[in-house]
Amino acid sequence: MFAELERLDATQLATRRESSFPSIWESAFHIVAAEWIWLKRWQGQSPRASVASPNASAAVWDGLMPSDAPRSEELRELAVLHKFSDDIEHQRQDFLCRLTDEALQCNLQFSDMAGAAYSEPLVQVMQHLVNHGSYHRGQVTTLLRQAGGQPVALDMIVFFREQKPNTTTG
Repeated sequence: MFAELERLDATQLATRRESSFPSIWESAFHIVAAEWIWLKRWQGQSPRASVASPNASAAVWDGLMPSDAPRSEELRELAVLHKFSDDIEHQRQDFLCRLTDEALQCNLQFSDMAGAAYSEPLVQVMQHLVNHGSYHRGQVTTLLRQAGGQPVALDMIVFFREQKPNTTTG
């Protein structure tokens, strides 16, 4: 996704468009923010917002507590958002490497950003995050088309094919 976003200029990223979030940047930010929030929950922290009825948007980002994340102004630079996304992925991979089958089935105790407590099987919240990201990346693809950018191939089979080593011989 970031490879295609980086081909756009700042105006294309910031232009208001009809979608769940008001711009391509806001949509990409929401995906990354949600991934950071869920990772923190998996690690035993539940970020809280300082505003009522929050969602993972730039408008509430700087008020999250606790937050070891970059400020929203820093993340407006696409390269910084991309690096933050990569950092989240590295932390997630570390978490997954230590995860057991038993832990996947255990309930994760967490609270949402408004402070409401929940208890859900870890495997289900992980599946939720995958679904959430797919949903919003699909929106980014539509927004990219509207901005004159290249759509992002999101089909799982494309992902699996990209992961395979090139086995063709000539």
